[in-house]
Amino acid sequence: MIESLQGFTSSLPPMLQWLGVVLIAAIPFVDSYFGAVVGVLAGLPPVVAIAAAVAGNVLSLLIFVFAAHSVRTRVASSKPAKEITPRRAKLRATFDKFGVAGVSLIGPTILPSQITSVAMISFGASRNAVILWQIISIIIWGTAFGILATLGVSLVR
Repeated sequence: MIESLQGFTSSLPPMLQWLGVVLIAAIPFVDSYFGAVVGVLAGLPPVVAIAAAVAGNVLSLLIFVFAAHSVRTRVASSKPAKEITPRRAKLRATFDKFGVAGVSLIGPTILPSQITSVAMISFGASRNAVILWQIISIIIWGTAFGILATLGVSLVR
C-alpha cells in the first residue's frame, strides 16, 4: 500500500507532490503518520512532507468531527440509545479511563483519528476538545513518523 501511495505521489509534478501527500493523509488508516512517511520516501523535504501530511489529516478530521457532531445533535434528541457492541464498549472503556486527551494520543495505535474522533463525539465529548487534542496527536504522530522515515532514508543512502 505504501509503495502504491508513494508511486502516486512521485508521479505528480514536483511542485504538486505535497498536494499528493495532503490527499493521501486525508485517507483514514493512512493519517499523518503514513502520509509523512510516503512524502519523505517520495523525496519531499521532511518539513514539507510532515506539514502536508498533518494538513491532510487535519482537514479530513475536521470533516468527520463536524459531521459527527451534527448527526449526534440531531439523533441524541430524538432516539433512545442503542445497545453497545463489544468493540465500541472497549473504546468507551478506554475513553472513560483516559479521557479525550488520552484517547487522542494513544488512539492512533488502534484506529485512525477520524474514527476515534467520531466515537468520542458519540460518547458526548466536547467537539472543541476533540478537535484540539486530535490536532495535537496528529502533529506528534506525523512528526515522529516523518523523522523516523528521514532517519531511515539517510541510513540507506
